[in-house]
Amino acid sequence: MIRPTVESVASLSQSNHIGILGTEGTIRSGSYELEICKLFPDIAVTGESCPMWVPLVENREYDKPGADYFVQQHLDRLFEKDPLIDTIILGCTHYPLLMNKIIQYVPKNVKIISQGKYVAESLRDYLQRHPEMNRNCTKQGSIHYFTTDSTEKFKQQASFFLNEQVEALQTDLEQK
Repeated sequence: MIRPTVESVASLSQSNHIGILGTEGTIRSGSYELEICKLFPDIAVTGESCPMWVPLVENREYDKPGADYFVQQHLDRLFEKDPLIDTIILGCTHYPLLMNKIIQYVPKNVKIISQGKYVAESLRDYLQRHPEMNRNCTKQGSIHYFTTDSTEKFKQQASFFLNEQVEALQTDLEQK
């Protein structure tokens, strides 16, 4: 997820100031900063962890008025740290569902990057450059979901995100 997004981001920023919105773990890891600095050492990277955003999405509160407080709070913090940011990477797969809220609280000139497009394009390009890999990819597969958590909760969340009915099986990761 990180590398394909980072490879594209430099061409999108005019100011060379990029913001990363992510979970606490993502921001603490510094993964985006490390990758950006490796490829583009002149770009300034500022991260902001948004610990309430995943629960907003998972509890389907992302489009409710209460979400505005948390979205605005973290965007304000990000721009307080670096007002020159002109490109923001949404560093979590949940965050695009908050896009309608996010665009309300960022300046119009700021580009908001959702990673899915860049990851999909990168995979397509890779498979075109490596036809032997593409030939080895199964085109007729099946999907099975396993969870260590509640199967009902998983089915509800996965069905919501995938926009299709999902079934799941309980699994235990303990070695016996």
